[in-house]
Amino acid sequence: MMASDDIKAAAEALRAVLTPMKAGVAFTGAGISTECGIPDFRSPGGLWTRNRPIDYQDFRASAAMRAEAWRRRFAMEAVFAGARPGRGHRALAQWLAEGRLRGIITQNIDGLHQASGVPDADLVELHGNSTYATCLDCATRYELDWVRARFEAAEERAPDCPACAGPIKSATISFGQPMPAEAMARAKRLSAACDVFLVLGSSLVVWPAAGFPVQAKRAGARLVIINREPTELDDLADLVIRADIGAVCDAALHR
Repeated sequence: MMASDDIKAAAEALRAVLTPMKAGVAFTGAGISTECGIPDFRSPGGLWTRNRPIDYQDFRASAAMRAEAWRRRFAMEAVFAGARPGRGHRALAQWLAEGRLRGIITQNIDGLHQASGVPDADLVELHGNSTYATCLDCATRYELDWVRARFEAAEERAPDCPACAGPIKSATISFGQPMPAEAMARAKRLSAACDVFLVLGSSLVVWPAAGFPVQAKRAGARLVIINREPTELDDLADLVIRADIGAVCDAALHR
């Protein structure tokens, strides 16, 4: 944690970039949600270090893998259900409402941007959303309460879609699953047209998503990275802040 004076200096530097911003884009990763109680799955001790991620093709092919995926999701329900937007989410929602941000691109699946008041039309979810489910064959949406009731009634067997008998999966992008073409196209358009590209809480190691700040910088945008740890794109950035995201954003918002 940085000292309060350092947070103040970081907020002033951030504000100097954001004040003239007219067409900014924010790019968020797990670090913006850790203060909300959502764990960073990739960190040491995180979920993915304790459980091998279930590959998309394995989920499709194996009833046992589908059941395991749903067991893991429901085991995390208390964490996701109890989380509320943090200071970083609220700051981005305000800058968006003021018209200074054109959109938010997120790697997160927790739904906290929507909970902070960000309209779906202004949000690009690159890795999907864990707060509901869809049929992989016909795309019918199912709420998690519906899935859980049937999962438990069937003694922890994953339910199939009543409409087409296809597999039902949380609306997230799994390992081995194609990235959503529409979301990627929207993110590319936003990145190419912004004047400031603001990264909050992403290690920028997951590609192709990590290519968007590079695209924005090449198109003439100023690049700001706020992350506790160094990233591979720090040398490309106009401003790097290694501090608590919530504290810096809150200080930048409330002078």
